[in-house]
Amino acid sequence: MPGKMVVIFGASAVLWIMFAASQAFKIETSPEYRTLAQIGDSVSLTCSTTGCESPSFSWRTQIDSPLNGKVRNEGTKSILTMDPVRFENEHSYLCTATCGSGKEEKGIQVDIYSFPKDPEIHLSAPLQVGKPVTVKCLAPDVYPFDRLEMSLLKGDSLMKNQEFLEDMDKKSLETKSLEITFTPVIEDIGKVLVCRAKLHIDEINPKERETVKELQVYISPKNTAISVHPSTSLQEGDAVTMTCSSEGLPAPEILWSKKLDNGNLQLLSGNATLTLIAMRMEDSGIYVCEGINPVGRNRKEVELIVQEKPFTVDIVPGPRVTAQVGGSVVLTCAVEGCESPSFSWRTQIDSPLSGTVRSEGAMSTLTLNPVSFDHEHSYLCTVTCRQKKLEKGIQVELYFAPKDTTILVSPSHVLVEGSPVNLTCSSDGFPAPKILWSRQLNGGELQPLSEDTTLTIISTKIEDSGIYVCEGINQAGISKNTVELIIQVSPKDIQLTVFPSESVKEGDTVIISCTCGNLPETWIILKKKAETGDTVLKSVGGAYTIRKAQLEDAGVYECESKNEVGSQLRSLTLDVKGRENNKDYFSPELLVLYCVSSLIIPAIGMIIYFARKANMKGSYSLVEAQKSKV
Repeated sequence: MPGKMVVIFGASAVLWIMFAASQAFKIETSPEYRTLAQIGDSVSLTCSTTGCESPSFSWRTQIDSPLNGKVRNEGTKSILTMDPVRFENEHSYLCTATCGSGKEEKGIQVDIYSFPKDPEIHLSAPLQVGKPVTVKCLAPDVYPFDRLEMSLLKGDSLMKNQEFLEDMDKKSLETKSLEITFTPVIEDIGKVLVCRAKLHIDEINPKERETVKELQVYISPKNTAISVHPSTSLQEGDAVTMTCSSEGLPAPEILWSKKLDNGNLQLLSGNATLTLIAMRMEDSGIYVCEGINPVGRNRKEVELIVQEKPFTVDIVPGPRVTAQVGGSVVLTCAVEGCESPSFSWRTQIDSPLSGTVRSEGAMSTLTLNPVSFDHEHSYLCTVTCRQKKLEKGIQVELYFAPKDTTILVSPSHVLVEGSPVNLTCSSDGFPAPKILWSRQLNGGELQPLSEDTTLTIISTKIEDSGIYVCEGINQAGISKNTVELIIQVSPKDIQLTVFPSESVKEGDTVIISCTCGNLPETWIILKKKAETGDTVLKSVGGAYTIRKAQLEDAGVYECESKNEVGSQLRSLTLDVKGRENNKDYFSPELLVLYCVSSLIIPAIGMIIYFARKANMKGSYSLVEAQKSKV
């Protein structure tokens, strides 16, 4: 029995030792079950054992994804560090410890979030009483945003609250905003805007951030007013004080300006009070006071009138003077109402005077001699008297006589009646000459026609022929040129006559006459028509005489009147009757006819000559025509 008892006791001891050893090997984690880690921060998970001197450790995620961290083992402790924390670190991490045949495992849930900054408050514009403004509250780089709640308060009053419960498509950092529009009132001065953001990732202690912004409420300047002492109507040498006030929040800055002639403002002062001393006439004008603050401006205007004292300046020969190039001109500046004036001359563009100044008493002269193109300026005479300045100006304009007057005729100076013609005239001079068109009459006098550069005749007539005169005229003189227009027409009004008649007796004297009463340069040709060919007749002044008509003189006679433009024809038939018994006899009637004919023929010749002289200047006789044209 004792032997059996010893055996039993030894087996029990071994079992007890093994049980004690198994109870002593334990594993613990820190944090114990769950930890929150902010993206970008660093977090460490610690796994430690008790009851084992040399344990071995291993880490893994519950879904066997990469650890995305570094493991460091130190005896009975193993540390998993994630630096920086990223989206990939959101897992349940398992730590396994092995000691001999013993093995222990424990997990830690790592939840990540991003809530790195306080909210931001943005205003769409400065806060101005009575004008709507939009306030935006921003929570930047939030994760997970579906657990975000934002509130916007004005003082203790909640203006808006919003929860962002929409689904997240993916893991990402989001900036969320809360926006509201309100109209500031005067009571908002001194209040604050509070933007509060909560991230509900810890049910017991949610993450919370807030930003506070004091309301700076503005009032645009208004009710700007000006007071003037002693008056807005002043005399030269007086002083004036102008004070300006303007309401607004913050208190407006005061700016004084003077309105220039072009409408622009010339800044004078940034003080509420503007004092002007020793006023001059040029100080007259409109003065502007502006109240200005960050949200607006308001202006008020006042006009000051500074009256001059009895002191005048005059300039001779007047505000403008014309001077001939190469000549001489004297400009005189005279003062009335000042005993000892001082003078100065200048050009308006401050170019050299190029003249001689002489001042004596109340008068000063500027002499330009000889006058050149450099003298064409506006000259200013400045007079100073009793610390007062007055200025008078005179414009010197130069001129030289017209020259090189030219005439251009289009299409030509020789035209066919009915054609249009343009006569264009130009003339050099300074100032630019005035153009005057005239027509020269028979007596030599000129008939004015036009003052245009171009003289146009739409449809020319024969009576438009003649000499046309163009004159270039300015105050220095006249330059002229002439052109002759020649208007040609076709022959017309041709007349073919026979004396004594178209039916005569054999032996009679017959005169065939052809006249054309229109133009010179006209050829008259008499012909006798025949089947064998026309015979050109020798005529004198368009008249052909048959002394003793024969039967063979009967037939058709044709007259042709022509010039370079055209021609016209006339014809008649001469009938010659034979005598009875074919005898020659001499009757008293024939004698009378012969005598009359001897008088008429010279008369007709004279008539034709004078007619051609008066109405057909430039006509040619048939003899001459035959020599040169036929």
